[in-house]
Amino acid sequence: MSAGALAGLDEHQREAATALRGPVVVLAGAGTGKTRVITHRIAHGVDTGAYSPGRVMAVTFTTKAAGEMRGRLRAMGIGGVAARTFHAAALAQLNFFWPTLAGDSAPGIVDNKVRLLAHAADGVGLSPDVATLRDVASEIEWRKVSMLSIDAYAAARPAGVGRLGVERVVALQQAYEKLKDERRQLDFEDVLLACAGMLEAEPQVAKAVREQYRHFTVDEYQDVSPLQNRLLELWLGDRRDLCVVGDASQTIYSFAGADARFLLDFPTRYENARVVRLETNYRSDAAILAVANELMRGRPGALHLEAATAAEPGAAAVTPTVTAFEDDRSEARAVAARVAAQIAGGADPRHIAVLYRAHAQSAELVAALADAGIATTVLGGRRFFDMPEVRQAVMELRAASVAPIESGFVDTVRDILRSRGLTDDPPEAGGALRDAWEARAALLRLAQEAPEGTTLRSFTDELTARAKAHDEPAMRTVTLATLHAAKGLEWHHVHLIGVAEGLLPISYATTFEQVDEERRLAYVGITRAGRTLSLTWSRGVRDRAPSRFLREIGSGTLRAGDASARSGAASRRAAPPSASGAARGSGRVPR
Repeated sequence: MSAGALAGLDEHQREAATALRGPVVVLAGAGTGKTRVITHRIAHGVDTGAYSPGRVMAVTFTTKAAGEMRGRLRAMGIGGVAARTFHAAALAQLNFFWPTLAGDSAPGIVDNKVRLLAHAADGVGLSPDVATLRDVASEIEWRKVSMLSIDAYAAARPAGVGRLGVERVVALQQAYEKLKDERRQLDFEDVLLACAGMLEAEPQVAKAVREQYRHFTVDEYQDVSPLQNRLLELWLGDRRDLCVVGDASQTIYSFAGADARFLLDFPTRYENARVVRLETNYRSDAAILAVANELMRGRPGALHLEAATAAEPGAAAVTPTVTAFEDDRSEARAVAARVAAQIAGGADPRHIAVLYRAHAQSAELVAALADAGIATTVLGGRRFFDMPEVRQAVMELRAASVAPIESGFVDTVRDILRSRGLTDDPPEAGGALRDAWEARAALLRLAQEAPEGTTLRSFTDELTARAKAHDEPAMRTVTLATLHAAKGLEWHHVHLIGVAEGLLPISYATTFEQVDEERRLAYVGITRAGRTLSLTWSRGVRDRAPSRFLREIGSGTLRAGDASARSGAASRRAAPPSASGAARGSGRVPR
């Protein structure tokens, strides 16, 4: 099967997939197929006998990414590989070894750090507001992943938090740690610290873990913190069978302790490390990649992305545009008009995204898109399977699955969803009714797209598995997302708004390092686009200037957009469903 595991890989992907013994670092640019490389490398190692599945650990940064990796491996006939986040792996090891070492169960996990901080604040006579408590919680997280004591933290961050001076922040953190210990609890970062401490202090535990896991792969390695990297080193011991995959240009979590130097210095820290570069992009058109390359030109670790395929003969290149507007409302309405035109032209709403730096920028957009009759989903809101209408529908489907059904599987799903409120035509966009309709329509599409032979019981089992893995279906809506939330995703058409000084880079980015992080955020947004890219900005009430990033990109790769669409289509209801049904977001319910 080894040939199958390597099928469809390009030259450089194949080089990475066949480098089965570490240390290996894969520098994988946006859209170059890094997840494909990771899974095919593991599958090739298993197929050739180099790896035993149970001794492989693939570390990811999100539960969803871990679930996707397990799913891809299962589809290739590979089971038993531990694909987990750092925290999930550490927690599993703590729960396994703690009873033997301590004679009782492992401590519980803090479910709400801000609430616990509020109780700790009461104990030391402080009454900070919720926003300040959230900022202190972030400081605690940064301190721990940076492996600093509270005293060392105070020396490193002497400015304090909000109106709290550093002395009060220190007192609050000390009270928080004391209260947490009294309640016999660990917070999220403590899980990593406790696991690392256990491996360092208990040689028999370290030996058992290293015997269990022989081969490590780490995805998104540019985002590891000092604490995560230390835990990885403890898992490895004196071995070198490690493959890391990452892109320094997509380091956007430095504020949370991520340090791209671990990726960039990997060949120095691991002698004779094999370095593989993936720079062939399978997502974006060449014109979009030209913008991305210009933005990151000369930055440490920047890769030069090239489109996998040339434009078709005779096809006109769609040059990314940049457009200025007088105010935020005009910008939002113009973007809504462009989105409406794309949908009317046949684009699937699921393949369109509007991205921005901060959630506060979404208010005008939501209103403008609703006015245009376009349904939206805000990424980072409620999870699909947590929506009440989805939970209720899944419960009814599961109840129905235990009895014989008279009609076909899909018909049964449709009937149950209709009883819950699914109609042929969607309600007006911009409200809870439309959100619920889109969720039910997405469930019906999942049923219609299920493999032949699927039963109602197996369908509900699949829904349960997807919910646990955070594998959410795409609703037929336009996506609104912050640049942070958009990382790892892709769309055919991307509108990046607010490309102005004070927004991108954001106003509080004042140091070189902070502005560089903002540049990487812009890069992430740009490289989400496959076919078209629109950059916009508005002067606003504070007379903003265009972002310095636009000047760095230059006019050679961007053309001026049409600002005349600030009214018109975006300020009126979009065309009725008869105009291809597109302007209403998803048209009629799937049959």
